[in-house]
Amino acid sequence: MAITYVYKNNLYVNITTLNTCRCEFSAKEPFHSEQFTDMRLDHEPTLEEIIAEVSSHSLSNFGEIVFAGPGEPACRLFDMLTVCKKIREVCQTPIRVNTNGHASMILAEDTAPMFRGLVDCMTISLNAADSDTYMKLCHPRFGEDTFTGVVRFAREVVKYIPKVIITAPRGVLPDSDYDRINMIAADIGASFALR
Repeated sequence: MAITYVYKNNLYVNITTLNTCRCEFSAKEPFHSEQFTDMRLDHEPTLEEIIAEVSSHSLSNFGEIVFAGPGEPACRLFDMLTVCKKIREVCQTPIRVNTNGHASMILAEDTAPMFRGLVDCMTISLNAADSDTYMKLCHPRFGEDTFTGVVRFAREVVKYIPKVIITAPRGVLPDSDYDRINMIAADIGASFALR
Protein backbone atom coordinates (compact mmCIF):
# COMPACT_ATOMS: atom_id res chain seq x y z
CA MET A 1 0.00 0.00 0.00
CA ALA A 2 1.52 3.34 -1.06
CA ILE A 3 0.04 6.31 0.77
CA THR A 4 3.17 8.31 -0.07
CA TYR A 5 5.83 7.99 -2.73
CA VAL A 6 8.68 10.22 -3.90
CA TYR A 7 9.12 11.28 -7.51
CA LYS A 8 11.46 14.02 -8.81
CA ASN A 9 12.01 15.52 -5.35
CA ASN A 10 8.27 15.80 -4.71
CA LEU A 11 6.33 13.87 -2.08
CA TYR A 12 3.10 12.45 -3.52
CA VAL A 13 0.25 11.69 -1.16
CA ASN A 14 -2.25 9.07 -2.32
CA ILE A 15 -5.21 9.26 0.08
CA THR A 16 -8.08 7.39 -1.55
CA THR A 17 -9.32 4.63 -3.82
CA LEU A 18 -12.54 6.58 -4.51
CA ASN A 19 -13.26 8.31 -7.81
CA THR A 20 -16.03 10.17 -9.59
CA CYS A 21 -14.96 9.40 -13.19
CA ARG A 22 -14.02 6.37 -15.26
CA CYS A 23 -11.87 8.09 -17.86
CA GLU A 24 -11.16 6.27 -21.13
CA PHE A 25 -7.55 7.49 -21.21
CA SER A 26 -6.72 7.26 -17.51
CA ALA A 27 -5.09 4.61 -15.39
CA LYS A 28 -7.19 5.66 -12.41
CA GLU A 29 -9.94 3.04 -12.76
CA PRO A 30 -9.38 0.38 -13.81
CA PHE A 31 -5.58 0.22 -13.77
CA HIS A 32 -4.33 0.02 -17.35
CA SER A 33 -0.63 0.58 -16.79
CA GLU A 34 2.03 -1.30 -14.86
CA GLN A 35 3.53 2.01 -13.71
CA PHE A 36 0.58 2.44 -11.33
CA THR A 37 0.81 -0.99 -9.67
CA ASP A 38 2.70 0.26 -6.63
CA MET A 39 0.17 3.08 -6.14
CA ARG A 40 -2.72 0.72 -5.38
CA LEU A 41 -4.19 1.10 -1.93
CA ASP A 42 -5.28 -2.20 -0.41
CA HIS A 43 -7.84 -0.37 1.73
CA GLU A 44 -9.19 3.13 2.22
CA PRO A 45 -6.64 4.60 4.65
CA THR A 46 -7.80 6.31 7.81
CA LEU A 47 -6.97 9.94 8.44
CA GLU A 48 -4.63 8.78 11.19
CA GLU A 49 -2.77 6.49 8.79
CA ILE A 50 -2.39 9.29 6.26
CA ILE A 51 -1.09 11.76 8.86
CA ALA A 52 1.34 9.19 10.28
CA GLU A 53 2.70 8.35 6.81
CA VAL A 54 3.09 11.99 5.75
CA SER A 55 4.65 12.91 9.11
CA SER A 56 7.26 10.17 8.69
CA HIS A 57 8.97 12.29 6.01
CA SER A 58 11.18 15.37 6.38
CA LEU A 59 8.62 17.58 4.67
CA SER A 60 10.88 20.62 4.31
CA ASN A 61 13.20 18.63 2.04
CA PHE A 62 10.72 18.34 -0.84
CA GLY A 63 10.09 20.71 -3.72
CA GLU A 64 6.34 20.13 -3.45
CA ILE A 65 3.89 17.97 -1.56
CA VAL A 66 1.32 16.74 -4.08
CA PHE A 67 -2.07 15.17 -3.41
CA ALA A 68 -2.52 12.81 -6.34
CA GLY A 69 -2.91 9.16 -7.19
CA PRO A 70 -5.32 6.72 -8.78
CA GLY A 71 -8.23 8.04 -6.69
CA GLU A 72 -9.71 11.54 -6.63
CA PRO A 73 -8.41 13.35 -3.52
CA ALA A 74 -11.49 15.58 -3.33
CA CYS A 75 -13.51 12.47 -2.43
CA ARG A 76 -11.75 12.84 0.93
CA LEU A 77 -11.77 16.65 0.92
CA PHE A 78 -12.00 17.28 4.66
CA ASP A 79 -9.31 14.70 5.40
CA MET A 80 -7.07 16.20 2.71
CA LEU A 81 -7.51 19.70 4.14
CA THR A 82 -6.76 18.40 7.64
CA VAL A 83 -3.51 16.89 6.35
CA CYS A 84 -2.70 20.21 4.62
CA LYS A 85 -3.16 22.00 7.96
CA LYS A 86 -0.82 19.50 9.66
CA ILE A 87 1.78 20.10 6.95
CA ARG A 88 1.47 23.87 7.37
CA GLU A 89 2.16 23.47 11.10
CA VAL A 90 5.64 22.10 10.39
CA CYS A 91 6.78 23.58 7.06
CA GLN A 92 6.02 25.92 4.19
CA THR A 93 6.75 23.44 1.40
CA PRO A 94 4.34 24.24 -1.47
CA ILE A 95 1.25 22.02 -1.59
CA ARG A 96 -0.33 21.04 -4.89
CA VAL A 97 -3.59 19.19 -5.50
CA ASN A 98 -4.17 17.24 -8.72
CA THR A 99 -7.94 16.99 -9.11
CA ASN A 100 -10.74 16.41 -11.58
CA GLY A 101 -12.48 19.55 -10.27
CA HIS A 102 -15.50 17.75 -8.82
CA ALA A 103 -15.08 18.91 -5.19
CA SER A 104 -18.04 21.28 -5.19
CA MET A 105 -20.26 18.70 -6.87
CA ILE A 106 -19.22 16.03 -4.37
CA LEU A 107 -20.27 18.21 -1.43
CA ALA A 108 -23.07 20.09 -3.25
CA GLU A 109 -21.62 23.42 -2.10
CA ASP A 110 -18.93 25.88 -3.12
CA THR A 111 -15.72 24.33 -1.79
CA ALA A 112 -13.27 26.78 -3.40
CA PRO A 113 -12.81 28.99 -0.29
CA MET A 114 -11.79 25.93 1.76
CA PHE A 115 -8.46 25.79 -0.08
CA ARG A 116 -7.41 29.35 0.85
CA GLY A 117 -4.06 29.45 2.67
CA LEU A 118 -3.59 25.68 2.44
CA VAL A 119 -2.98 24.92 -1.22
CA ASP A 120 -0.45 26.76 -3.39
CA CYS A 121 -1.18 25.13 -6.73
CA MET A 122 -4.04 23.13 -8.20
CA THR A 123 -4.09 21.24 -11.46
CA ILE A 124 -7.62 20.60 -12.71
CA SER A 125 -8.17 17.91 -15.35
CA LEU A 126 -10.72 19.49 -17.67
CA ASN A 127 -9.94 16.81 -20.30
CA ALA A 128 -12.28 18.13 -23.01
CA ALA A 129 -13.40 21.34 -24.70
CA ASP A 130 -17.14 20.68 -24.38
CA SER A 131 -19.68 18.72 -22.36
CA ASP A 132 -20.40 16.02 -24.97
CA THR A 133 -16.74 15.09 -25.36
CA TYR A 134 -16.25 15.18 -21.59
CA MET A 135 -19.14 12.74 -21.10
CA LYS A 136 -17.75 10.34 -23.73
CA LEU A 137 -14.20 10.43 -22.38
CA CYS A 138 -14.70 10.72 -18.62
CA HIS A 139 -18.02 9.03 -17.77
CA PRO A 140 -18.56 11.28 -14.72
CA ARG A 141 -20.82 10.31 -11.85
CA PHE A 142 -22.57 13.71 -11.95
CA GLY A 143 -23.89 13.43 -15.50
CA GLU A 144 -24.18 15.98 -18.29
CA ASP A 145 -23.68 19.05 -16.10
CA THR A 146 -20.26 17.87 -14.90
CA PHE A 147 -18.19 19.74 -17.52
CA THR A 148 -19.93 23.00 -16.60
CA GLY A 149 -19.39 22.19 -12.93
CA VAL A 150 -15.65 21.72 -13.43
CA VAL A 151 -15.36 25.05 -15.27
CA ARG A 152 -17.41 26.74 -12.51
CA PHE A 153 -15.16 25.24 -9.83
CA ALA A 154 -12.02 26.40 -11.66
CA ARG A 155 -13.46 29.90 -12.03
CA GLU A 156 -14.07 30.06 -8.28
CA VAL A 157 -10.88 28.41 -7.05
CA VAL A 158 -8.59 30.88 -8.89
CA LYS A 159 -9.81 33.45 -6.35
CA TYR A 160 -8.21 31.49 -3.50
CA ILE A 161 -5.21 29.60 -4.88
CA PRO A 162 -2.14 31.41 -6.27
CA LYS A 163 -1.61 29.04 -9.20
CA VAL A 164 -4.31 27.09 -11.07
CA ILE A 165 -3.50 24.98 -14.14
CA ILE A 166 -6.15 23.49 -16.41
CA THR A 167 -4.88 20.25 -17.94
CA ALA A 168 -5.84 17.86 -20.72
CA PRO A 169 -4.39 14.51 -21.80
CA ARG A 170 -1.79 14.73 -24.56
CA GLY A 171 -2.64 13.03 -27.85
CA VAL A 172 -6.30 12.29 -27.08
CA LEU A 173 -8.10 15.31 -28.57
CA PRO A 174 -7.88 17.19 -31.88
CA ASP A 175 -5.51 20.17 -31.82
CA SER A 176 -8.47 22.54 -32.18
CA ASP A 177 -9.90 21.21 -28.90
CA TYR A 178 -6.64 21.95 -27.08
CA ASP A 179 -6.87 25.50 -28.42
CA ARG A 180 -10.41 25.76 -27.07
CA ILE A 181 -9.38 24.43 -23.64
CA ASN A 182 -6.53 26.93 -23.57
CA MET A 183 -9.07 29.69 -24.26
CA ILE A 184 -11.31 28.43 -21.43
CA ALA A 185 -8.32 28.46 -19.08
CA ALA A 186 -7.35 31.98 -20.12
CA ASP A 187 -10.92 33.20 -19.61
CA ILE A 188 -10.91 31.71 -16.10
CA GLY A 189 -7.55 33.25 -15.25
CA ALA A 190 -5.71 29.92 -15.15
CA SER A 191 -2.87 28.55 -17.22
CA PHE A 192 -3.07 25.49 -19.48
CA ALA A 193 -0.85 22.43 -19.79
CA LEU A 194 -0.88 19.07 -21.50
CA ARG A 195 -0.06 16.05 -19.40
